[in-house]
Amino acid sequence: VQLVESGGGLVQPGGSLRLSCATSGFTFNMYAMRWYRPAPGKERELVATIGSTGGYTNYAYSVKGRFTISRDNAKSTVYLQMDSLKPEDTAVYYCNVGFHLGDYWGQGTQVTVSA
Repeated sequence: VQLVESGGGLVQPGGSLRLSCATSGFTFNMYAMRWYRPAPGKERELVATIGSTGGYTNYAYSVKGRFTISRDNAKSTVYLQMDSLKPEDTAVYYCNVGFHLGDYWGQGTQVTVSA
């Protein structure tokens, strides 16, 4: 199983970025996918979840209305469109897939929101 994030970078407040997570090694269209980031006072924050078909999505309150998770099952890739970015969105973003025997994580992609 491999998950490879990309698309991070430096952006000004109010700007946008689109993260991608390319996957391989498992049947992508059978599993929900998630984006996480570290959070103060806890190990990590679940930013967004998308169901296996894309019909279900859920977001952390802190990003609801600004971030959009999507997936392309033909490309085995999940995306996170981030709009109206704020300095507090600065973090390393990780994609995740959970299996019965454990979770897999990518290496992360750094997002920095700064003027």
